[in-house]
Amino acid sequence: MKVPYAKKWQKETDKLRQIALDCDLTEELKWGKPCFTFLKKNVAIVIPLKESCALSFFKGALLNDPKHILQRIGQMQAGRWIKFTSLGEIAAVRSTLKDYLCEAIELEKSGKKVVLKKPSEYPIPEELQRRLDDDAVLRSAFATLTPGRRKSYIFHISSAKQAKNRAARAEKCVPMILSGRGFNELPS
Repeated sequence: MKVPYAKKWQKETDKLRQIALDCDLTEELKWGKPCFTFLKKNVAIVIPLKESCALSFFKGALLNDPKHILQRIGQMQAGRWIKFTSLGEIAAVRSTLKDYLCEAIELEKSGKKVVLKKPSEYPIPEELQRRLDDDAVLRSAFATLTPGRRKSYIFHISSAKQAKNRAARAEKCVPMILSGRGFNELPS
C-alpha cells in the first residue's frame, strides 16, 4: 500500500508497516494513512510527518513503556507515539515495537478503555477566568458553550507559555465566545 504524501518517509513507513503486519494486525487505509486493527478496533497507525515518521498507538497511555520511548501527542489523552527519522532508528527498537504492538493487541482483547478527563475537569486559565469574572455577558456565553467548545478555548489559551500571550489570546477569543463558536470553528 502506497501512503499518500509520504514519499520522503516511504522506506521508514514500509518498515513500520511490516513490523505491524508481522504482529498479525489487519492493515486498512484510514485518514489516508496505514492503520492497523485487531477485530476491527484501531490499534496503531503510521503517520508520515514533515520532519519524521511516527508509529502511533491509539491506547498508548495504557501501554507499559519501560524504555520511555513513547511520547504524548499534544493534548491527546490516550494516544502515544514514537517518531523516527531513519531506518536505523527503527531497527534499533524493532523488538520493542513488536512488544508494544502485542501489548496493544492484548489491551484490545481485554476491552480496557482509557479513562478520559471530562471537559469540566480542565482548569480554566487564570487570564480567561479574569475576563469571565469581569464580564457577566461573556461568562454567560462561555457557560452556554458545549463542553467541547469550552475545552477548545481552554486548550488554546493555556498553551501559550507567557502570561501576556495567554491574556492576549483570551482577549482575541472574546468575540468568538460571544458568537457561540468553538475556537476551531469557522464563522457560519
